[in-house]
Amino acid sequence: MSAGLLALPGVYRPQADTRFLAEALLREDLGPGTDALEIGTGTGALALHAAGRGARVTAVDVSWPAVVTARLNALRRRLPLRVLHGDFAARTVGRRFDLILANPPYVPSPRARLPAHGPERAWDAGLDGRTVIDRICSSAPALLRPGGVLLMVHSHMCGAQATVQRLARLGLAAQVTARACVAWGPVLRSRRAWLERQGLAAEAEESEELVIIRAQYL
Repeated sequence: MSAGLLALPGVYRPQADTRFLAEALLREDLGPGTDALEIGTGTGALALHAAGRGARVTAVDVSWPAVVTARLNALRRRLPLRVLHGDFAARTVGRRFDLILANPPYVPSPRARLPAHGPERAWDAGLDGRTVIDRICSSAPALLRPGGVLLMVHSHMCGAQATVQRLARLGLAAQVTARACVAWGPVLRSRRAWLERQGLAAEAEESEELVIIRAQYL
């Protein structure tokens, strides 16, 4: 999936969570009539994966380097991809989609506010890791067509059940459809002491569980 993709400096490269979400995407029925949205596209890897299966894809990212990267990768792969810069909710007002893909920032951070610049925007997500996740959940009913599906990946560390319950309260049929265990990367390792003090990680923990949340708007 990521072979041959460009990534400008500071743009999140496809990693284990990207590949995990791509596997979940393979189980969805896509085609020329599918309107898809990717929130936080990065290199465009997932958006291009969907476009390659015939979907009409809009990708949004708050990072200009990511937007440029995704556009370049779409040109290189000769796939149609609409890439927009800015906040996903602001850039999609009045539109509805059959599928939403999201690999949002989900790493708990000692800083409550989201970073305004830098590569940390791709992973830092507030004290509990849920700042962007909760916004996506709240926006999903307005963005999905009846029968539309949200596929989101995030760490169990920031509360898979909380995501399922939040989506259910908003009228979506939500569940965890897949789990995977991955080794901690450098960001989590650098925050070990803080994560342990917050009760978000056990002492000597070396891996985290990723989950796929699938929610359908009924």
